[in-house]
Amino acid sequence: MKKTIGFIGLGVMGNSMASHILQEGYPVVVYTRTKQKADSLLEQGAEWKSSVKELAEAADVIITMVGYPQDVEDVYFGSGGIIENAKKGSYLIDMTTSKPSLAKKIEAAAKERSLHALDAPVSGGDIGARNGTLAIMVGGERKAYEECLPIFQIMGENIQYQGPAGSGQHTKMCNQIAIAAGMIGVAEAMAYAKTSGLDPEHVLKSITTGAAGSWSLSNLAPRMLKGDFEPGFYVKHFIKDMGIALEEAELMGEKMPGLELAKTLYDRLAEKGEENSGTQSIYKLWTDYQ
Repeated sequence: MKKTIGFIGLGVMGNSMASHILQEGYPVVVYTRTKQKADSLLEQGAEWKSSVKELAEAADVIITMVGYPQDVEDVYFGSGGIIENAKKGSYLIDMTTSKPSLAKKIEAAAKERSLHALDAPVSGGDIGARNGTLAIMVGGERKAYEECLPIFQIMGENIQYQGPAGSGQHTKMCNQIAIAAGMIGVAEAMAYAKTSGLDPEHVLKSITTGAAGSWSLSNLAPRMLKGDFEPGFYVKHFIKDMGIALEEAELMGEKMPGLELAKTLYDRLAEKGEENSGTQSIYKLWTDYQ
């Protein structure tokens, strides 16, 4: 008999991730602050729970995909939260990009109640979530990782165990650091192509397969050129991630000048009212907000 999966947080990515689990025949119970976001999953057979407490009491594996570290804190430790109400032996998987220190706190509290906690942030955006091709970076006890691997394999293709609690979150910080400066390069390259009189679409055909190639260049530069700034990943969440990475780097005594520059530019973009746009909207700093 398949485990009952609880899913909390049904945003741009969470909805698709939960849908894949449903399609594999797992019983799925869901909760999100805005019930309307669960409509498509309920139509597919998911069961609605009216609170975190109700969901935690019903599920064998609880997956969270919420917005900010404070949201994670509230869901796990708040009144009626997961730690207090999950069944003994349950697996708790936080797939939110959050603080490594919070992942360690969750695991320590989980152990005290005979629960198993993993931090498993993802990369791949809305496309990866929709296609079930996410990269999943996992921290926590290896045995718990191995138990949950079949569930991870439903949502992603590149699944890597990184080490003890917090290791998944640290790995995600590496991912975001690499993306941050790269996104600036993608936007500048497209702006340069346009200003110099080239056809940016033709430029992309040349440079996506060469040394400049990247996921952002292949997937987000075309959106920039089409004026499609809908979120595959929100600007506000990217700013949150860069802030976490800078805090962690400072604690380790590591300087991150490229990341600091990227965050400054994204902060400027948010000040223009683009916090709920996709990260590719950074292109607007060269087109709309000169």
